[in-house]
Amino acid sequence: MIPPRPWPALVGPTASGKTEAAVLVARRLGCEIVSADSMLVYEGMDVGTAKPTVAERGGVPHHLIDVARPQAPFSVAAYQRLAQAVLADIALREGRPLIVGGSGLYYRAVSDDLEFPRTDPRIRLDLETEALADAGRLFERLTELDPAAAAKIEPGNTRRIVRALEVPGATGNLFSSYATRWEDYPGGNVRAAGIGLSREAITSRVRLRVNRMLENGFLAEVRGLVERGLGEWLTSSQAIGYAEMALHLEGKLTLNEAVAGTVKRTKALARRQLAWFRRDPRVRWFECDDGAPAIVDEISEYLGDV
Repeated sequence: MIPPRPWPALVGPTASGKTEAAVLVARRLGCEIVSADSMLVYEGMDVGTAKPTVAERGGVPHHLIDVARPQAPFSVAAYQRLAQAVLADIALREGRPLIVGGSGLYYRAVSDDLEFPRTDPRIRLDLETEALADAGRLFERLTELDPAAAAKIEPGNTRRIVRALEVPGATGNLFSSYATRWEDYPGGNVRAAGIGLSREAITSRVRLRVNRMLENGFLAEVRGLVERGLGEWLTSSQAIGYAEMALHLEGKLTLNEAVAGTVKRTKALARRQLAWFRRDPRVRWFECDDGAPAIVDEISEYLGDV
């Protein structure tokens, strides 16, 4: 049992103001927020992921936050299973979900029930071990085996490289073959509002966000994670900001270098997120360089009309 479709959704790039806007929209529409963010799932990774505090959630129920340990493997397929359970529970209570996030694949996993290739723990462990020894060679192998997949993955994104190589070993099919099946966008599944920002606004808001993270204790958070073994956690250790701050704490980067690297990677992420969501013809865009809260009225009206 799931809530009646189409489900309202609010999507857009990091640092666009989605979190604040989503709470305001959810309160107006009487929705519960279903997070579609690949980093908010990790408990203990709060400041660097801009995870909304209890106060910032404004009394609105939030789901799929703090559902995984950063030291344990977690996949979009695992997220999808949790999301389906959350949606069933919301339906039982006759509630209404509002899907909110910037992680495109997580958003599609919950909104469109995408099919994900199975995993193989043995193959993944072998690949992760190899990645720790020579991640560059792993990317070269992917380029040779599945150039279409390699073209869409950053050479430094070890988590995605491992997954793209695990799939053919586990299923016999190239990773890119699944991506082509995800190019269908069922119109009746979701009614989505997208927050659009100019390149200049993204740069300004990202810099402000990183500075605020430092003011809110980001370094202390990373230090605590490092003491728990952050460097050995393949997925979470690569999270934007966490990797850079860990290198700073090891004395391999100055604080200014770590901040600059975090800003650079966050800006690149925001551009990729915008590109991903702009391919979805169901998203109606609301351009606002001042941040999403300035257009809450328009977004609420659009999403409420379903």
